[in-house]
This record gives sequence, C-alpha cells and structure tokens, in this order.
Amino acid sequence: MTSFIRKVPTGSGATAVQIVHKRGRTVTGIEHIGSAHDQVELEVLWEAARQRLHAGQDMLDLREATETGGPVVAGTRSRLLWQVLGDAYARLGFDVLGDEAFREMVLARIIEPTSKADTIRVLSEIGIAPVSLRTLFRSLGRCQERDYRDRLSMAAAAHSARTSGLAAMVMYDTTTLHFEVDEEDALRRVGRSKEHRVDPQVQVGLLVDPSGFPLEVHLFEGNTAETTSLIPVLTRFQQRHGVSGMVVVADAGMLSASNLNALEDAGFWFIVGSRITKAPYDLADHFDRHGDHFADGQILESTRVMGIGAQARSRRIVYQYSFKRRQRDDRAINAQIARAEKITTGKAPVTRTRFLKISGADKQLDQTTIDRARQLAGLKGYVSNLPIQSMPADRLIGAYHDLWQVERSFRMTKSDLKARPVFHHQRDAIEAHITVVFAALAVARHLQDLTGISIKKLVRILRPLREVDITIRGQQLTAQPALTDDARQILDRLPPGD
Repeated sequence: MTSFIRKVPTGSGATAVQIVHKRGRTVTGIEHIGSAHDQVELEVLWEAARQRLHAGQDMLDLREATETGGPVVAGTRSRLLWQVLGDAYARLGFDVLGDEAFREMVLARIIEPTSKADTIRVLSEIGIAPVSLRTLFRSLGRCQERDYRDRLSMAAAAHSARTSGLAAMVMYDTTTLHFEVDEEDALRRVGRSKEHRVDPQVQVGLLVDPSGFPLEVHLFEGNTAETTSLIPVLTRFQQRHGVSGMVVVADAGMLSASNLNALEDAGFWFIVGSRITKAPYDLADHFDRHGDHFADGQILESTRVMGIGAQARSRRIVYQYSFKRRQRDDRAINAQIARAEKITTGKAPVTRTRFLKISGADKQLDQTTIDRARQLAGLKGYVSNLPIQSMPADRLIGAYHDLWQVERSFRMTKSDLKARPVFHHQRDAIEAHITVVFAALAVARHLQDLTGISIKKLVRILRPLREVDITIRGQQLTAQPALTDDARQILDRLPPGD
C-alpha cells in the first residue's frame, strides 16, 4: 500500500490538504487534514500531513510528535469571522431562541450556502466543532413547533425600531422559489413566474423597512397572486406589533381598484406604481398647453377615478419626468420598433410584438401606438391615498424609490444565500428552510449596513484569518492571524465588543 499527500480545491475557494492511501490503483482511504485559505495555512497543513504520513499512523499522535521537539499543528479556525457573525446574530436578539443548532445553520449559510447536510462540512472547514446532523434536523423540527419565525420577526422589528424608528412605513414584494420536481402538491404549484419557469414553485412575500432590513417573511402556495397575499401579511404585522397608520409601498402589480379599495378599507395607507398608459388623460391639460415637453425632474399632480359603480373612488396620482428615463425608454422603443419591422418585412417569424398591427395577412407598424409611447417616454406614475398635507409629492416619490431595497434583499436571498432551489419536500421543512434564510438575510443586511460592504466580500476578507493552535514540547500555543487592512476597516465599523 502506498500513501501520499495531495492538495484539492474546495467549492468555497480554499485548498484542502489530504493524505491518500492506495493499494495498486484503488484508493482505500482519504484523510482530510484541513482546508487552507492562504499560503501560510497551506504550508502549516502540509507539514502536519507530512508528519502524520512520516509517522505512518492513521491519527496524528501529538504526544509522540511533541517528544521529538518538533512543532505540531493541533488545529486552525476562522474564529474572527465566526465571532463577527455570532455577535451580529446576538445583537439582533436572535439568540432569544436558545437553539445552537439553528444558530449554526444560519451562520453557516452566510459563510457558504449549501444543503443542511453539508452544513457540517462548512463548519468543520472553518474550525467550528459542529453539532450532529441529526441535531440539525431536530432543530428544523423545533423551528415549526416553537414558531421560531414569529420570535425572529419580533426581534427584527425591535431592531428596526431601535435603529430607524417605529416601522410606520414598510415595503412589500413577492418572489418565487422553484423546485426541481415534476409533480405539484398542495403547496408547490405551477404559477405565474417572473422568470417564465414552469416548475412547481412557492410564493415568498417579504416585508422590509425603508432601509431594506427584513421584518417578516411569509410563504404561500405557488399559484397565489401577489395581490392576495399583501393584506394578510400587513394585518398580521400590524396586530403583532400594534402599529397604526401604516403606509405600505408596493409595485404596480397591486394597481387595481379592488386591491386599493381593500387596502384602504383595512385601514392602510398606500403608495403603488401607476401604469403610465393613463398619463395622457390624467395630464390632458399639460399636453394641451405644452405638448410632450417636460423639464427634467418635473413633478405633476392629478386625480383619477378608479373603479366602477360602488367601487369607484378618486385617487391621487403623481407623475415625475426624468431625462435619463426618457433616454432609456427611447432605446427600448427603438428596439421594439426594430423587432416589429423585421416581422413586417418577413425577416423574422410572427410573434406577439409591441407596435405590430396585423390585419389578415397584412402586417404593418402601429404608428398610433408608437406615437403614444414616444409621448409618454420619461414619465413615471404613482398612486396613493395619502393626502398631500401628510406627504408632499417629492417625499412620496422618494418613498416609492426605496422599494428597490426589497429587490436588493431578494437578490441577496437568491444569490448570496442561495435560497433556491429548495431540496425539502414537506411543508414544515420548507417553512423551516425559509425561516433559516430569513434569519441569515437579517444578519447579512445588518452587517452590510454597518460595514458598507457586501456580505460576500466580508466573508471573503475574514474567512482566511485563522487562529492556529500549535503544540511545541508539550506546550500549547495559539497564534493569532495578522489582520489585513481590509479586516481592520471592517472591525473598526462594528460596535465595541465585536
């Protein structure tokens, strides 16, 4: 039998040092010595592997190694990264759960998003002694039994109130998480997908404060319309925290007379995006006097009756013109005209295309629609039931622009925290997964707000800084990592004690 040392790249970007045992061409065993994140760590682990291999033992005998007088690496760990993440978790009040396994799953997801089973590897690689896999799965069960998400949401809202004031204004949006399965069930349903996927999915509704810090997350069946999820989410938040006079900001998907009436009847103020196609009627006086000329940044107020019969109510409409938006709109219009022209000349197959008018076999550009689009280019509309006395138009527009914070949190959830695809099948397990992701998102957003850098970059800077335990002649020494300038900047921006 032969044995040798090898280096293997890991999925996290580190380099694993292993001892491989072979009999002929067959690998009979692999010993994982550790994972290195820089050249110094690599040399230390290589020396530890060399000593183990030279001794010819399956396990490194520290006593024998120390008797020879040579230094032996007993272990390494990314203590600084773990402490920063753990302190943020505690600062948010999430340690109220008193569940170490849940905490490990949340922090490990921030370091390297992976399956629950692979969480053990992530923790081991950074030198943290993990709980057992069985303990992790028991924690997922407790997550639902003890309603961890409710307790986390209470802590998140309390943190938001401490840092930003009582959450009288909230932002709401939905996204979908898909499943790589063929069959639907009561929860995982095929529904409307912004990415045009046809896999079974679930709807996730996220409520954040104006800074983008997550307040609550809710799970709905995959074919649930986002408009029907909003009022239950808002009502529960209002009841949970005793908030009155709440203002919700949502995108244009909420814009229908019945939806807005339901929001108002439930006692909520709202700001939603307005479909721009109504602008010529709302701004008829302006177009009569000034044509399609607007000053950059110009704001115009109007009103519009929305709904029919008993549903009809007058709504406040605000429009703003932007020259940059005009440029973007014009580019989009030109591209759509070019696609329509290719169809009219037979250079492209007939598809549903804007600005194309088809009558029998005749295909031509719809010039009336093109002219209307040119007229409206650069305008953005907003609908609200807030009186101008309580919120002037410029503040209303600014509040709506903060809606991108929800989109930013969703991007973090899907990219940095890899909330999908979801590998769980039962509803309780899926709910627990969403709760873990929600807690990880809150910790990540909190650290990003404090340090001004992305959570991915923070992990990349701090993870390689590892403590090293060394045994020399029976004495245990701990070598602290040398802090880089980037690491010092992160630590300087954190509250004292982190």
